[in-house]
Amino acid sequence: MNPQPRKISLTLSFGLLLVLLTLLLAYLLTAVQTRVKHAPPLPVIGPVNDFALTNQAGVGVSLADLRGQVWIADIIFTRCPGPCLKMTRQLKELQDALPAASRARLVTLTTDPEFDTPPILAKYAERCNADTNRWMFLTGTKKEIGALGSGSLKLTAEEVKPDERKSADDLFIHSTIFVIVDKQARLRGVFQTGGEGVDWSVEKAKILAAGRQLEREP
Repeated sequence: MNPQPRKISLTLSFGLLLVLLTLLLAYLLTAVQTRVKHAPPLPVIGPVNDFALTNQAGVGVSLADLRGQVWIADIIFTRCPGPCLKMTRQLKELQDALPAASRARLVTLTTDPEFDTPPILAKYAERCNADTNRWMFLTGTKKEIGALGSGSLKLTAEEVKPDERKSADDLFIHSTIFVIVDKQARLRGVFQTGGEGVDWSVEKAKILAAGRQLEREP
């Protein structure tokens, strides 16, 4: 048998297979892009009311500074012996996963403003490798923080009674969720950070997808 025709046949078969794989890949990419493009809009949970707080640099921050940008928020306190550091690490993962071109911001509120002054928050941000060009840590009076946290963002916090504290730093019970706000200052999503049955990698992907979707909105 002449090996030349067989070699040509194998070459043609390989080339055809390569073409088919390329077409299949193009089809799958188109399907994914179409699915993302036509994903149903996230529900509008409610408006975020104006606020006046102070960031880790001692600079005043209001809703106007975030309007026109998508932002992800949580509430912690720097002395927390529980889930706060884990949540901050998770928010750091989101920070690192956001595209360089994204204008999305990260916002962390403190539920312990009497201790978490701007210098304390600045040290905490530095310790957690936060990019403060994208990520702000906010403090203020308890009333001001409560109005934004509980009132607008559904981030609840409750002080633990002194006789019920398990340690000196067991000061607050607070939400362990992340929320996302759109460019029109409307709350659009709530995401779990942990707990029974929660897969953080799945939640992380959901948050990033929600951020991309909201950034495409006007």
